[in-house]
Amino acid sequence: MAGEKKNWFQVAQDRIQIAGTKLGQNPEITEILRNPLRTLSVSIPVRMDDGTTKVFQGFRCQHNDAVGPTKGGIRFHQDETLEDVKALATLMTLKCAVVGLPYGGGKGGIVVDPTKLSTGELERLSRGYIRALGTFVGPDRDVPAPDVNTNGQIMAWMIDEYSKLTGHNTPALMTGKPLILGGSLGRTAATGLGGVYCLRLAAKKMGMSLKGATIAVEGFGNVGFYASRILHEEDGAKIVAITMVNGGVYDPKGIDPDDLKAYETKNGTVKGYKGLDNVSNEQLRALDVDVYIPAALQNAIFRDNAKDVKAKIVVELANGGVNPDADEILEKNGVFVVPDILGNAGGVTVSYFEWVQNNYGYYWSEKEVNEKLDRVMTEAFDRVYSMYTKHKTDKVTMRMAADMVAVDRVGEAVKIRGWVG
Repeated sequence: MAGEKKNWFQVAQDRIQIAGTKLGQNPEITEILRNPLRTLSVSIPVRMDDGTTKVFQGFRCQHNDAVGPTKGGIRFHQDETLEDVKALATLMTLKCAVVGLPYGGGKGGIVVDPTKLSTGELERLSRGYIRALGTFVGPDRDVPAPDVNTNGQIMAWMIDEYSKLTGHNTPALMTGKPLILGGSLGRTAATGLGGVYCLRLAAKKMGMSLKGATIAVEGFGNVGFYASRILHEEDGAKIVAITMVNGGVYDPKGIDPDDLKAYETKNGTVKGYKGLDNVSNEQLRALDVDVYIPAALQNAIFRDNAKDVKAKIVVELANGGVNPDADEILEKNGVFVVPDILGNAGGVTVSYFEWVQNNYGYYWSEKEVNEKLDRVMTEAFDRVYSMYTKHKTDKVTMRMAADMVAVDRVGEAVKIRGWVG
């Protein structure tokens, strides 16, 4: 059963409104935070391999730059909309603020199914997009990164095109780049690792040991894989179920994520692995496990299925994996939720480290990156948990607490800049 269709920009605006109200924030500041500062829509003509020219629609939104340049990924997806880009830019402002980064939120996208383009067409589209944005982006203004259906190669093409436009090499324009162009060690595993750091802290608060703890992971892309692998190898947790869009597997004895990834890479699915029982996403969400990690789809848990969740801890590694309308039910049932803007902030944190390294021209070891990430995530978790316990009697959930930490930080910058009277 799918969750109800939501306008995600409206959901993001509602979250800011609730946080501002709970904080007793000046309503004028809250209104500024509810609305993006600027958006850009562009048309990108691309010469196709057959000699014809096709025009693609692209977007970029810069939600708020009160605390620093905006930051956020670029998506290539056939269902991309300006409303979705605005929603994701808004949530990026909250995400950067909750972990204390000197960034606001940005997001971009192109309406395209990249699987239907040749490599040459994809390169021409990528270069055309960055040409269309021109000076709308820049290392001190708006710093893009990979997102859905984009990668380090696409970032490399865009950096190269931007360097031609500006006349000088600008590695700090983008994060998520290949290492040879100034990418950061530790970036690939960062989102999953950041979520694991949060889970360890949440487990401690719940008096739970992760050694032998049963874990179900929805989504086995980069984020779900690394979270599973780290928990399996470093924490001794038992990964009992893993699903993808085309099916999943369940084994109460535990699954080796590395072995499963090798199988998935070869077969394009995890179904059929070692003859294990098949499990759907819907079944996975209702499993009697200690930890459930949504690392794929928006709206995996919503009001109608929240009552089925038996996990004690939910770590939201997918953006919008848990709909806010499910939070009250989960809270009432004793489920501890690490919300998305905290749980999956490891990626943007190491992207920030990459930007810093580019600007300094001095690069860190993977060990240094992970140690710095651990510190940032721990401090952010403690800030959110402190806000949560302080306002718990006011029916504040962990998601609301994270939003309140973020809205308070950005609101302070808006006020001190003099944007309100």
